[in-house]
Amino acid sequence: MSEIELCITEEELQVLEQVRQQQGLATISQAAEWLVKTSLRNTAERMTGKRRSLRLVVPLEIKQ
Repeated sequence: MSEIELCITEEELQVLEQVRQQQGLATISQAAEWLVKTSLRNTAERMTGKRRSLRLVVPLEIKQ
């Protein structure tokens, strides 16, 4: 996965630290990633009414 650099405020850092502790994550980066994935998952669920996977789905080859 590609890396991006975020500029965050002290207040945002405190929130990320709280999330890190609550979720049992090792780093602030993991907390930020967890928040982004959770937000995407919740948005997709609201849009479709269903829970969708955020993983790449590779179709199986069809044998004839």
